[in-house]
Amino acid sequence: GGMVPVLPGLYVGGAESCSSPEALSAAGVVAVLTVDAEEPPAVPGVRAMHVRARDEPGADLLSRLDECAACLGAARAGGGAALVRWVNPGFQGQLKLYEAMGCAVDISSVLYKRYRLEMLSERFSEPQDLPREVFAVDPTTICQTSNTEVLYRCRKCRRALFRSSSILSHTEGIGPTAFAHKRITDSARLSGSGQEKCTSYFTEPVQWMEPALLGVIEGQLLCPKCTSKLGSFSWRGEQCSCGRWVTPAFQIHKSRVDEVRTLPVGNFQTAKT
Repeated sequence: GGMVPVLPGLYVGGAESCSSPEALSAAGVVAVLTVDAEEPPAVPGVRAMHVRARDEPGADLLSRLDECAACLGAARAGGGAALVRWVNPGFQGQLKLYEAMGCAVDISSVLYKRYRLEMLSERFSEPQDLPREVFAVDPTTICQTSNTEVLYRCRKCRRALFRSSSILSHTEGIGPTAFAHKRITDSARLSGSGQEKCTSYFTEPVQWMEPALLGVIEGQLLCPKCTSKLGSFSWRGEQCSCGRWVTPAFQIHKSRVDEVRTLPVGNFQTAKT
C-alpha cells in the first residue's frame, strides 16, 4: 500500500499510498494519478488526475495514456515528483504496448488496431453494436487517384475490398507441428515445401463486413458485390496456415484476391496487378 520509487521523481503505490500527506510532501509528490472506478478524496496541495476505470487487467487504460503521460511529465518537469496509484499485469502490458508505439497512442498502428480488437473480443460474447471506429473505411468510398497504397480486389469481380494498412500482421507460427491435434491440412503442408507459410491475410474489419459481423460470433466473409467466398471470421479466433492462432480473426484467403499497386508515372498513375 505504500509508495515504491520506480524512477527519479516517479512513484507507484496502492490504495493506501495517499493516506499520509506528510509522506507525500516528504517525497516531493506534487501530482497523483489514480486509476480506479471511484474518485479518491482530494489531497491538500497535490494536483490530482482521476482515470475512471476498474483496477482490472481487462480494463482499457491505453486510450488514456497520452493524458496520463502529460500529467506525470508536467509534474516531473517542474522539479516535483508524481505518484501513480495502480498496479496490475494488464495495465503493465498496455504500458509496454504504449512504449512500442513510441510513447504515443497511434490509432493507425497495427499494434493498436490488434489491441482494440482483442479488447472487443473479450468484452462481447455476441457483438451487437460494434463501435464505428473499429471498421476501416470501405476503399470504394475513397478517391483512388492520389493514394499509392496497395489495394486488394476480389479476383472474380474486381471489387476493391481493403488496403494494405488494414492488414494485421502476425508472427509466423511453427508450421505443421501446430496442427498435431488434428489432420494436417494441405495449407499446413505448404510450410514445409519452401512455399509461403501464410496463405491468408488477417485484416481489421472493413465497413462492407459489418452486416455479416453483427450478432454472430463467426461466419463466412463474402464479396459484397458478387458474393463469392473470400474467407471467414471468428471473434474466438482462427488458426493461420502457418500455425499461429489469431484472435479475433478476419481472414481473407490470398487466392481469392488480387494485389493492385498504383505506380505514379509523370502526372498520371497506372495500376499494376
